[in-house]
Amino acid sequence: MTPVFTEQYGADRATAETAAANVTEFHETHAEDLTTEQFLDALESADAYDEFPHRFDLAIGELAAAHEDCTDSRPFRLGGFDSFAADESIGAD
Repeated sequence: MTPVFTEQYGADRATAETAAANVTEFHETHAEDLTTEQFLDALESADAYDEFPHRFDLAIGELAAAHEDCTDSRPFRLGGFDSFAADESIGAD
């Protein structure tokens, strides 16, 4: 998938390699039935963003939401765990 990420979506090589590894990990741990074509379809459908990292994170998040045993897609997203993840005050009134 790395060449598709770099050539079609403009990702740099390091980002594309990380993304490919993340898809592989997601496939191995939660979505053994996920095909390359299905992931690329999800990536293409994630057209709310132009930048590859955001597009990738949206696609992997949508796929993770479709699998009941995957309750957290952050380990597979390029954005990972942001600094706000453990801040209990966010969203509190």
